[in-house]
Amino acid sequence: MKLATALGPTVSRHPHVGAPRLLDSLLEPRAFLEIALLPASLPLLLQAPAGDGHPVLLLPGFLADEKSLIALKTFLTRKGYDVQTWGLGRNVGFQSKYVKALPQKIRHLHHKTGRKVSLIGWSLGGVFSMLCAHEATECVRSVITLGSPISVDQKGSQSPSMMQAIYRLVAHPLGSAAHVMQPRVKHLRERKPLPIPVSCLYSLGDGLVPPQEATIDGDPTLHENIRVPGSHLGLGFNGLVLAIVADRLAQPEDNWQPFHPTGMLRRVYNTIIRSDNLHSAETTP
Repeated sequence: MKLATALGPTVSRHPHVGAPRLLDSLLEPRAFLEIALLPASLPLLLQAPAGDGHPVLLLPGFLADEKSLIALKTFLTRKGYDVQTWGLGRNVGFQSKYVKALPQKIRHLHHKTGRKVSLIGWSLGGVFSMLCAHEATECVRSVITLGSPISVDQKGSQSPSMMQAIYRLVAHPLGSAAHVMQPRVKHLRERKPLPIPVSCLYSLGDGLVPPQEATIDGDPTLHENIRVPGSHLGLGFNGLVLAIVADRLAQPEDNWQPFHPTGMLRRVYNTIIRSDNLHSAETTP
């Protein structure tokens, strides 16, 4: 990927790169370091725009629950948003109970507040966000995904074999392929792009979800793929990710603009991505 492209949003899927690199998968525990470094991002987070109070629904990743969303919830609540979590306990895979309950929850929030709901999904939570946005489009303001496998091909996920084995053990004996072929998911692939803003955040160093699965093709006036550094498990505690999420949520409902950071966010983003480019170039075989 050229540097110019890497420093701004794109509206097409990342080129196919197969499964995540083994090194990145082995280094996923670096998420603990990213969590420890979150306080260092305080100056950047203080500069993030304040919210307008509209409802935001957070959806956790596979095997995670509401506790994994504590940094996002705390930060966005302090920025002035009406933040809710999905309230369905631990995410144990693509289950019909989630698919049925979440659109109802979104419609309830919309009816209760009189305002459209922004959806933020981490990993598998982003898949639910996209599906629910199709099911309840009239109630959804925008969708933000964090390392979410939203563009899995029919041949199945390219996630590491260990992750797929865990999914088969917990969610379904046939693995994610069984869910990819479900009617709702097949319809999700076949439907036209959402007529609302969608921001897909992805990392080249993600050890669980490869970038071609975490990005989408779309309309440049509404859809974007934003590259960020870091691990998959640390995305929800990554200071740069939190700042970008706040920037995206603060876009006016009737005048959404693609990601073009300004001020401190621009300086930090460009510096970190340039550094990540150099690291990627050094480690690519």
